[in-house]
Amino acid sequence: MSLSVSGLCRTFSHSSGPVEVLRGVDLSVASGELVTLSGPSGSGKSALITLLCGFDQPDSGTVLLDGSPLTGPPAWSRCAVLPQSLGLAGELTLAENAALPLRLSGRADEVHLVKELLVELGIDELADRYPAEVSFGQQQRAALARAVIAGPSVLLADEPTAHLDQRSAPAAVAVLRRAADRGAAVLIATHHDDVHAAADRTLTLRDGRIAH
Repeated sequence: MSLSVSGLCRTFSHSSGPVEVLRGVDLSVASGELVTLSGPSGSGKSALITLLCGFDQPDSGTVLLDGSPLTGPPAWSRCAVLPQSLGLAGELTLAENAALPLRLSGRADEVHLVKELLVELGIDELADRYPAEVSFGQQQRAALARAVIAGPSVLLADEPTAHLDQRSAPAAVAVLRRAADRGAAVLIATHHDDVHAAADRTLTLRDGRIAH
């Protein structure tokens, strides 16, 4: 599965007038490739991730998943996302949140994989706690587990290590790298040097465009 973006534009309304956040973005990520997206805050990285996972619609341009136009949020096994807001279900434990994509895709018999992943990310002892009972960094690792657990074909992550310390970040980077090595097309918006170091390529988004 590959990800391809062509001519993507998005403008938001503001009290001071329209704000053109993305102005003709073109990029592609191949299967098995990890690409990082750099750029200053406000450059449009989060807006781009939101469009690529179908949570928002562009004003113009196209998003193709393996050559097919994206018309809305795809199945989690096809395209998974780790947003900055995390989006964990407060009524589910960390383990239940991480296992949700497996259950939704009829793969409940594979939930044993969750424990292995939580061990790797260092939050296995918190598996039965609810999101409100743990730190934001621990929630972020649970959201990362949820994003990768079903082996998505495309993986999008928005600042996946922003709330992790120097001890927990390397495991998260390793999980993201392994997702690409197993064949996913992985795109990560990040300011973290260690994430960029694990990438095959780094693109820079500046003033709503990919800088060349």
